[in-house]
This record gives sequence, C-alpha cells and structure tokens, in this order.
Amino acid sequence: MQCRIADLRLKEVINVKDGTRYGFVNDVLVDTITGRLVAIVVPGPCRIWGIFGKDDDFVISWESIKRIGEDIILVEHECERPFPHQGRNRW
Repeated sequence: MQCRIADLRLKEVINVKDGTRYGFVNDVLVDTITGRLVAIVVPGPCRIWGIFGKDDDFVISWESIKRIGEDIILVEHECERPFPHQGRNRW
C-alpha cells in the first residue's frame, strides 16, 4: 500500500494501548539526509474552549505506528501527560 503525505492528514490517530483519540495528523518529520519519514505530528488538545491556546503537539515516532488503515492510524504511544479531561472532574 502506498500513501502520500497529503493523505496522512485525513487519517485520525488512535492509541491502541488505551483507545485515546489524538486527532488528525497535522505534519510529518522527514530526515532530509536519508529521505525517510521519522515521525508524525498531531496537534495537542485545546485549553478551555480554545481561548487560551493549546497544549504541546504530540510527536509520534515512526516506530510507534502499528497500522495505517484507510481512515485511521493505530499507534502504541506513551503519553507523557494525560489529556485535560482524563482522570479528573473539571467542575
């Protein structure tokens, strides 16, 4: 299966460890010397209704990608920090 970088932007990234949906691919990192894809970049979650910006982007290494399907990318990624809505009551 071949896939263009532009096609990756239409795919949602999901962690197979806990089912977390990271969002859609925003960018890719390419090693310019070898020409290989190094990582995909997914924007971090927004803070408080998107008014106060967003958290850092998720950089997911190519080795963490387990499967690329028609519309999703399954990854096995260790999240350094939980999303704001996980593990606590916001109100």
